[in-house]
Amino acid sequence: MIQQRAADIFDFVRPSATYVTFAACLLCVPAIVHAQDRPYTVADEAWGQLPEGRTWGAISAVYPGPDGRTIWVAERCGLNSCVGRSDVAPVLRFDLDGRLLKSFGAGMIAWPHGMYVDRDGNVWVTDAAGIGSIPEGVGHVIHKFSPDGELLMTLGRKGVAGDGPDVFRQPSDVLVAPNGDIFVADGHGTGGNNRIMKFSADGRFLMQWGSTGEATGEFRDPHALAMDSQGRLFVADRGNSRIQIFDQDGGHLATWTQFGRPSGLFIDSSDVLYATDSESNTRRNPGWRRGIYIGSVTDGWVTAFIPDPEPDPDASATSGAEGVAVDAVGNVYGAEVGPQTLRRYVRR
Repeated sequence: MIQQRAADIFDFVRPSATYVTFAACLLCVPAIVHAQDRPYTVADEAWGQLPEGRTWGAISAVYPGPDGRTIWVAERCGLNSCVGRSDVAPVLRFDLDGRLLKSFGAGMIAWPHGMYVDRDGNVWVTDAAGIGSIPEGVGHVIHKFSPDGELLMTLGRKGVAGDGPDVFRQPSDVLVAPNGDIFVADGHGTGGNNRIMKFSADGRFLMQWGSTGEATGEFRDPHALAMDSQGRLFVADRGNSRIQIFDQDGGHLATWTQFGRPSGLFIDSSDVLYATDSESNTRRNPGWRRGIYIGSVTDGWVTAFIPDPEPDPDASATSGAEGVAVDAVGNVYGAEVGPQTLRRYVRR
């Protein structure tokens, strides 16, 4: 496996330790990946059948339905923003053959960023608007929709950015725990709120933790959330090129850096972690390659890697997948912001 070979070269510390890092390594894990550690190949460069005349915009929000047989996507209305596109529905539901089954949300979301589909099939979308001119009454909220598109709940105040318990500043992602508690990664970009917020199932604020920084429990751009079968909360602390793991009361459990500079996270029912790195280059997280890192949350070993299709990561600020999801048959979906497409990867 990838990290086992890395252990032959470096003094590798098992991820069960509190902190695991390859920061001093210039010949990092993906640089020594062999073909057998790349078990996926791209099946579709632009997966999903959009309505006639419509093309994919920037996408970072993708998530499977509760049975893994449908894929939900929230894309930015054919561009990198839905502002001025009130006739375009950004929330889309597809079957596994890529046929469009449902769409909704037109005029309600300015900049869809993160997505979660709960066990009842309700669709949660973060509107991380805050880039450019945003009309009054949209952005900086989390919407909860029924599977049919009925708005059930809104967290935050539409169009209002702040750092209080009832407002957000560009919330990046949302997750619902098995008991119904709601977790929000609040703060897109390193200068945001850089906190994790916790709410009850009915939207009542419970607690928060985190601030701007690089110490344990601090964040620089908490970009994505995932939860494993033990109930541990994984936070993609992108600006610090690491994953931080917490209990549901904010207690720090571990910090992992072996999954690159994470933009997106997904943990499947077998506790396999998929982490997307869309930003590493010679300036940010040097020595690491962009792509999708795949490994176990049980021991932290990285076991597979899907390389970014972009041959020169220094040529763009972001490339490859930011969002990631996996369906019931094991296909991997990479939601791409820069290239503005949704790729589907299948096992070789």
